[in-house]
Amino acid sequence: MRMEVVGGVWMRVVRAGANSALLFQPATLSSCTIRYHHHHRPTFSYSFNSLSLTRRPFSTPASSPPNPITPTDDNNVFLDKSSKLLLKGMRYAELEQWVQSHGFRPGQALMLWKRLYGNNIWAHTIDEMEGLSKDFKKMLSQHAEFKALSLNDIRTASDGTRKEVSDFIYTGMGLTRHLTAAEIVEQAVFARRLLSSEVGSITNVVFMGMGEPLHNVENVIKAANIMVHEQGLHFSPRKVTVSTSGLVPQLKRFLHESNCALAVSLNATTDEVRNWIMPINRKYKLSFLLETLREELRFKHNYKVLFEYVMLAGINDSFDDAKRLTELVQGIPCKINLISFNPHSGSQFRPTSEEKMIEFRNILAEAGCTVFLRPSRGDDQMAACGQLGKPGQIQAPLLRVPEQFQTALSAI
Repeated sequence: MRMEVVGGVWMRVVRAGANSALLFQPATLSSCTIRYHHHHRPTFSYSFNSLSLTRRPFSTPASSPPNPITPTDDNNVFLDKSSKLLLKGMRYAELEQWVQSHGFRPGQALMLWKRLYGNNIWAHTIDEMEGLSKDFKKMLSQHAEFKALSLNDIRTASDGTRKEVSDFIYTGMGLTRHLTAAEIVEQAVFARRLLSSEVGSITNVVFMGMGEPLHNVENVIKAANIMVHEQGLHFSPRKVTVSTSGLVPQLKRFLHESNCALAVSLNATTDEVRNWIMPINRKYKLSFLLETLREELRFKHNYKVLFEYVMLAGINDSFDDAKRLTELVQGIPCKINLISFNPHSGSQFRPTSEEKMIEFRNILAEAGCTVFLRPSRGDDQMAACGQLGKPGQIQAPLLRVPEQFQTALSAI
């Protein structure tokens, strides 16, 4: 059984096993979606609209304590239409400071926090804030907003996957803006509100997909911090995973400031190939990326990075690639995830055969690597890994094929 939360237009399944949520940090944002899949049940989709946000100074009444804590990004917390504080844009310490600034005890902040994120309440309205004092609820009604997103649509796909209304990733849509911390956290709250009674506890979260999460590192770290708070959503830090293509400075900051898990999209074993299929490599070469991980993980106890490796027939799936991969990850505590490529309109690439993926995996395993195969699901609805687009409407831009790979592609 699988479950995902996503920021963007379409969604996809991550993996089987534990109930999981997928949080995309999208390149564009007009809506957010949650999708849930169960092997023996139909699929449903939930589509969300984000509320309009605007920049506004964080101010407190004259009675507030000196030097109040200011939210890191006030774009996260103030709503344009009402100038109310968006509660899900704050860490607990910020919420506690704000509650005190209105003359209430810190204990009231904890009670509020638990109603937002814990105790199976996941409140979206003041009416769901049972147990709070009348005066405190009145203040919240006047000065606070509980939702960063609103439910827009629910759709059911034919293959049993819940689905809401780069270049081997289909959705190159251009940057509009990043998700705020509040919008990221809200997706996890919606997941639990909508699905916990049906599928049980939602335990895993992954940030990845339509954009680069670490381009929005401030809000990603902040949202992850809120998710793992022990009095709130209380996800295990090891089950909240942030995926990156390899932005080295932001990656280092994430490892310093967060105990959550890290996944790195590797996808090649030479700079020649990675420069082509992952242009970020032209700035942060494989050797620099891997040496940074090797050095940083020396200081993180019992921590392993997950390397994602999308297998492309004739491009990065040779047995020499497998042997190079075992050498590249030496000295890095890691697991390796081999992922089947999901074709889409306009793609020049094709998936590696299952038989060859197994042989590739066996080479890694025999060298002592911890390695997994991840099967494809939902590709007929453009809902699988790396697709995320709407079938038939947009054709992904074609990559220029380096001369040395033209024969390999034409032979596929």
